[in-house]
Amino acid sequence: MNIDIIAPGRIKERYLRDAIDEYSKRLSRFCKLNIYEVADEKTPEHATPGTDELIKRKEGERIAKHIKDGAYVIALAIDGQMLGSERFAAKLEDLTVHGVSHIQFIIGGSLGLDPAILKRADWKLSFSPMTFPHQLMRVILLEQVYRAFKINAHEPYHK
Repeated sequence: MNIDIIAPGRIKERYLRDAIDEYSKRLSRFCKLNIYEVADEKTPEHATPGTDELIKRKEGERIAKHIKDGAYVIALAIDGQMLGSERFAAKLEDLTVHGVSHIQFIIGGSLGLDPAILKRADWKLSFSPMTFPHQLMRVILLEQVYRAFKINAHEPYHK
């Protein structure tokens, strides 16, 4: 299984980089993981809705360059489907059973995802109706993907 995470911005905080490195190492026995960081746009204070849309479009164009033909694209979106860990694991297992060998998770920037990326997505996933910093979301996503692999391997981790 190939898993990609595509997200805007670089992780500057050491504690987040350390967590990402740890989950990347743990996942290496289950999948080939790639993390693509695309340049993020700075959002000016008091930006107009038009400026916000332009920023999302620019970030979306950068994200789109990493989306591979044939990959199953999962966009993290607040209006996506919410699942518990076991159901998320079952979803990943179901994709594998149906021949999906490449999954790409897309995390939006501070303003969210460009509508074109959401339209391209095969599925939208929500971790919560709450908003999380996109840098922290990488760690949360990696932990849940790791948890899903452990659940599907019937290994003790998810309890």
